[in-house]
Amino acid sequence: MAEAIMKHLFGHRTYVDSVGVRRGDVNEFAIAVMDEIGIDLSHHQSKTFDELEDTSFDLIISLTPEAQHSAVELTRTLSAEVEYWATLDPSAVPADRRELILDAYRGVRDSLMSRIRDRFSQGPAPTT
Repeated sequence: MAEAIMKHLFGHRTYVDSVGVRRGDVNEFAIAVMDEIGIDLSHHQSKTFDELEDTSFDLIISLTPEAQHSAVELTRTLSAEVEYWATLDPSAVPADRRELILDAYRGVRDSLMSRIRDRFSQGPAPTT
């Protein structure tokens, strides 16, 4: 979701790539809540840190403790800033009603949208 939001907000002004700690299909609930705001995730394929084609990043943002560990390991051999944005794993929400699960995904989507806007919408730093 974070990669798609970043690309939606900022287009090609910055290079964005996204990985997970496990390879797999994008969750159907993530696809549904992103579709609600006009972002199509249906063709997105997740990949792992090992599958990165380019490692020339200035910034790595991790969303889970496991991803944070992998990001720190990756930066042992490259120079990149690492930020950890603790994020609820909505797939772990115990719910038997579709709407409760969707609400958890919406919460993550909206939180990521806000964090990304706050972090990247600022103009260039003033020169002195």
